[in-house]
Amino acid sequence: MHCQSEKQVSFLEFIYGGMQINFTVGIDFTASNGDPRSSSSLHYINPYQPNDYMQAIQAVGAVCQDYDTDKLFPVLGFGAQIPPNMQTSFEFAVNFNHQNPYCAGKFTQIRLYGPTNVAPIIYHVARFAEAAQKEEPTKGAAAYYVLLLLTDGAITDLDDTIAAIIYASRLPMSLIIVGVGDADFTAMNFLDGDNGVLRSNKGDMAVRDIVQFVPFREFKTVSDSVSATELARHVLAEVPQQVVRYYQMRQIAPKPRPS
Repeated sequence: MHCQSEKQVSFLEFIYGGMQINFTVGIDFTASNGDPRSSSSLHYINPYQPNDYMQAIQAVGAVCQDYDTDKLFPVLGFGAQIPPNMQTSFEFAVNFNHQNPYCAGKFTQIRLYGPTNVAPIIYHVARFAEAAQKEEPTKGAAAYYVLLLLTDGAITDLDDTIAAIIYASRLPMSLIIVGVGDADFTAMNFLDGDNGVLRSNKGDMAVRDIVQFVPFREFKTVSDSVSATELARHVLAEVPQQVVRYYQMRQIAPKPRPS
């Protein structure tokens, strides 16, 4: 009685059309990581081998930078006491410059504290994604945001985090969570919507799955190094389809490839 043909677009068509992947890193600086001066700390700077946080950022960033023209990533921290008043912050630029949060090198001016509240950083990136969404009527599929969140333990503001993820699911944004260390990450698997739609305690539901959780320890070898290729492949496995589903939801086609 009725026949309709629909063209299935791909992630690469959006990339070829000029869409930028804006990659942001969020790092856990809670006290459970251990004293950075101790070799047992997850934040310990080993002169001979990068720590787990560094390895995860390097593996994922090496792939993401190919989809970002300036190859500069904002780096945010949470769960630390920061200068000048040493008050606990859950959303700070690790170089202490919120106007230009791109950073390089190490820093020693903060004090690891807690708790592990991640909702503020999700909302931080979501504000940029929301601004990009408002420009879609004139710019089309121009910008998509990916937040790489690295944490060593269970999230303490779980209800707020669920609400933040549900809010972000309507925006051009994906959330990648990498669990660092040997903690119990059961709640992280719950946030990954592979087994059903994420729902808040108020009954709100995510309009699409935007979360991918990967435990870092599963990719470490006997020599305590990490398979960067395998880690990046698993971490970024769902992002291309999440991009496509977002723009399909918004009924936005890829822009023509420049000739």
